[in-house]
Amino acid sequence: MQSATSEELRAPKEVNEPVAKFLGDYRSDAGPKRTDFVWSETSEPHFKRKKEILSKHPEIRDLYGPDSNTMNKVFFVVSMQTAIAAYMGSHDVHWGLLLLVAYCIGGFANHHCFLAVHEMAHGLAFESALGNRLLGFVANFPALLPFSVSFQKYHMEHHAHQGVHDVDMDIPTYGEAKYATNIFMKTLWVSSQLFFYALRPLFSNPKPAGLAEFCNLLSCAAFDITVYYYFGWKALAYLFFSNVLGGGLHPIAGHFISEHYMFNEDQETYSYYGPLNWVIYDAGYHVEHHDFPRIPGSRLRQVNKAAPEYYNNLAYHTSWTGCIWRYITDPKMGAFSRARRMERTSTKKVK
Repeated sequence: MQSATSEELRAPKEVNEPVAKFLGDYRSDAGPKRTDFVWSETSEPHFKRKKEILSKHPEIRDLYGPDSNTMNKVFFVVSMQTAIAAYMGSHDVHWGLLLLVAYCIGGFANHHCFLAVHEMAHGLAFESALGNRLLGFVANFPALLPFSVSFQKYHMEHHAHQGVHDVDMDIPTYGEAKYATNIFMKTLWVSSQLFFYALRPLFSNPKPAGLAEFCNLLSCAAFDITVYYYFGWKALAYLFFSNVLGGGLHPIAGHFISEHYMFNEDQETYSYYGPLNWVIYDAGYHVEHHDFPRIPGSRLRQVNKAAPEYYNNLAYHTSWTGCIWRYITDPKMGAFSRARRMERTSTKKVK
């Protein structure tokens, strides 16, 4: 998949099966631990894949465009999270129950909102850029801290320049990779991966803030102050722990690892085909998404069905929990299990 020649795109493999089963014998053939990233001499693979697929299946273009149902989903989940937070605060719920609900419900709900921001970053809720921006602000509310505007900037670079050194901020730093090398340290890293994901760009590739970031900050501050004023700090605590618990050792957080960590040496993007896709806009169809970032998550299944010869020969995941388990317990896996490249395609527009 890295070189992405026409022949390799369609070449069938002898085995097409999940690469991160919950139990397996992957530790029996453990080789030496990685001490560096997987360096690629080719450009990111998806631009070539998209051109190849569209030449064979031009009907896929009909799937482009926003999904009008996204707004309803966002308002429902944000309202639900706000209502639960209000209950936690106004009833002074016991900490044990608060943490349990934050893990079992809040973690899924806040991830739904995070992936909604992802949909808006690609302009997939409205035709209007302003409409996507404003709905992104709303989906950002349960996270408490503003991220929707800055996420869009970094995420577009992740698509256009996947794996490019010091550009793609989705990749762990050398500092992260060097300390997360055994089961204990990898467990700590996975538990706090949300913080690394949020803070990494600020240190490795900072970008100047503008009016949009300021408006994002004001909207989140207004939401936070309102929740605190009417329901108290325990309501904010519920939302905070929904982020922290849901972004670490949580089934839904497995998507952070499943998407681009190289469980196979020759493949750098993976899809997840499992039941949790319905929670987060079918974001598990990640190869399909990188091939066609202008298609909303709700239609990515149709991409897979329209061009099965380009997806059925790729390894995939069926369990995000199993993905986390293998990442932590497999000696060959770690933060270095990512593809990096020096080649940057500066003229390509993400479509």
